[in-house]
Amino acid sequence: MQPFEKFSDDELNKLYKQFTGISSKVYINPSIPLPKNAYNQKRNRYRADSLIKFLRGRVKNDTVIIGITNKDISTSKGKINDWGVMGLGYRPGKSCIVSTYRLNKKQLSEQLYKVTAHEFGHTQGLDHCPDKSCIMRDAEGRNPLNEENEFCPKCKSYLINKGFFAVTEKK
Repeated sequence: MQPFEKFSDDELNKLYKQFTGISSKVYINPSIPLPKNAYNQKRNRYRADSLIKFLRGRVKNDTVIIGITNKDISTSKGKINDWGVMGLGYRPGKSCIVSTYRLNKKQLSEQLYKVTAHEFGHTQGLDHCPDKSCIMRDAEGRNPLNEENEFCPKCKSYLINKGFFAVTEKK
């Protein structure tokens, strides 16, 4: 996990504990500044694709790096050049980015975990899932995180086959 400047240590530690349920090999890097070349001054937000490219250059081939910020991030979607997003991850990929900017602050820890797990799923090759209770569902321009529970059996099985969820789950 790669926190960017001024990200809450408390939220980062909560996310770390939650994410160890997916992978026992989770590490927190020291916080770093956001790259200036990713900033869109006109919209006061950062380009998610530029952040992913920046992060990809900071990781070994056998590792995935998850960037975490509280700043607004965006990407291009269809004819929209600057679409605000909660996170972005390429399928497959070695890096992804998540932001707390668009999350419900009263449910921040839970929603941050779900967005992080979703973007991590993309890095592992998962596409959006039609199951509306699955973490891998498409947000479709809104925040449906309260409707999501966990990875559906199909998506979870895919990740288990890739070597994740090795830690015994608590019920």
